Amino acid sequence: MNEDLLHLQLQLREARLPCALATVVEVLGSSAAKTASKALLDASGKVVAGWVGGGCAQSMVAQTALICLQTGETCVIDIDLNDEVFGAGMPCGGRMRVYVEPVLPNPMLWLMGHGPIVENLCEFAHRLDFDVVVNDPQALSERLPAALRIIRDDSRYELLRPAAGDYVVIATHHRGDYESLTRALNSEARYIALIASRKRARLVLNRLGREGFGEADLARVRSPAGLDIGAKSPAEIALSIAGEMVLMRRGGEGGPLSEKPAGE
Repeated sequence: MNEDLLHLQLQLREARLPCALATVVEVLGSSAAKTASKALLDASGKVVAGWVGGGCAQSMVAQTALICLQTGETCVIDIDLNDEVFGAGMPCGGRMRVYVEPVLPNPMLWLMGHGPIVENLCEFAHRLDFDVVVNDPQALSERLPAALRIIRDDSRYELLRPAAGDYVVIATHHRGDYESLTRALNSEARYIALIASRKRARLVLNRLGREGFGEADLARVRSPAGLDIGAKSPAEIALSIAGEMVLMRRGGEGGPLSEKPAGE
């Protein structure tokens, strides 16, 4: 059973589908589920493999799984199998504790372009648990060992198809700025950044505005890209962008930690 569950979990991961794994970590008294029983739940909270108890116990686990998938945090729940009102509604005479953990796919970073900034950002993002796709005719695999995929035959950037929550960084040296941004803005990408001079960025955004994108759409584009850390070199610029991606992903504030009040 656990082998089948693990196989399905790997399949969901490869398909970039979120799921939650529930494990019974403690049983006191009578319970149909035993310690180490496991269940895999999909993004809707439905059990797709395994078992950690039926009835309301399963319902409580499903509700917790949905919360974990939303927050990205693990959770331990205590289920009173003897309390029909406040517990699981299953008078079995026991209790059990269930550990629920979200199994989320790595965020996807679409890197459009080539060069030192792209190469450094690809490495940084990989170390930060992003799956990286690089799209550029001049992208070299030996310069991008951390890339999950390299696309070289997409001159019109038609293979740029960000899913909801994906990250897009455009460094196409002007040639693909408009096409890439158009596709990114037509998606539900979480983060869109354009590496370009302020003048070039303004020209591209003005053109997109004339093409029908509203102010709210254009405000999604971060340009200049990255955090203000005084970056000069390609590696420093890549670091500032990676930092902004982490800030977006984790909900940070971006200020110095030393200035935060104690206890926060």
